[in-house]
Amino acid sequence: MEVVLSIAGSDSSAGAGIQQDLKTITAHGCYGATVITSITAQNTLGVQSAMPVPPQMVAQQLRAVLSDLEPKAIKIGILPNIEVAQVVVDELRSYLEQHPVPVVYDPVMISTSGYPLMTEDAIAYIVNHLFPLCTLVTPNLPETTCLLQLIDKFVLSLFVQLAGETLAKRYGCAFLLKGGHADKPQMIDLLFEPDGCVSTYVTERIATSNLHGTGCTLSSAIASNLALGRKLPDAVGQAKQFISEAIRRSAGVRIGHGNGPLQMP
Repeated sequence: MEVVLSIAGSDSSAGAGIQQDLKTITAHGCYGATVITSITAQNTLGVQSAMPVPPQMVAQQLRAVLSDLEPKAIKIGILPNIEVAQVVVDELRSYLEQHPVPVVYDPVMISTSGYPLMTEDAIAYIVNHLFPLCTLVTPNLPETTCLLQLIDKFVLSLFVQLAGETLAKRYGCAFLLKGGHADKPQMIDLLFEPDGCVSTYVTERIATSNLHGTGCTLSSAIASNLALGRKLPDAVGQAKQFISEAIRRSAGVRIGHGNGPLQMP
């Protein structure tokens, strides 16, 4: 059984973060290991508070997992501050030199309810030091805007195509620009690879308010497919099918009073 490591925050309502990652990894027939970076108090109505895990504890978790379980893929979610980000980068850089496995980073900057989950200096550090270690980065449209502002505000006026190409070329890793925040009947995700290859994924928008944890689910599904040996474009395609089915299954389910969680296929 292939091991997939999730480095992310904990969601007390279990609809996102570490808890949702474990559900997704397990649904793909892989074994999920975890390193918790932040503890959040949240539910389907939003995030009430968040507390970063001390960087020394994050480092100890990483060393415990990486020295024993040998993950075949790594998914990264919330890195709440620069101290935690530095620890993750240092530990992963050392590990990846000896064990080059795919790394999928979901840049969780702000919660759906608007709660800030990452400091500004952490974002700048991650862009320059974590991105080069990644196989894939999966920003949504607001996160893409934030990343492009760090490069050149002029790029914000350009087409998504050029934005994706700019990011992939600048940082030497693939970018999946997710279109879920666009107000269109179809959701269009674009995968930009450093070699210039572009893949397009089109899915129908499903009418539901149960979308809590979609970014976590997608990135964990991609990491799981990569751990199972699939090439990146196929891993993304398989993950898109998985999350579409999860959204469809959750549409009629009532859990909580707000943005409900996804149901695993």
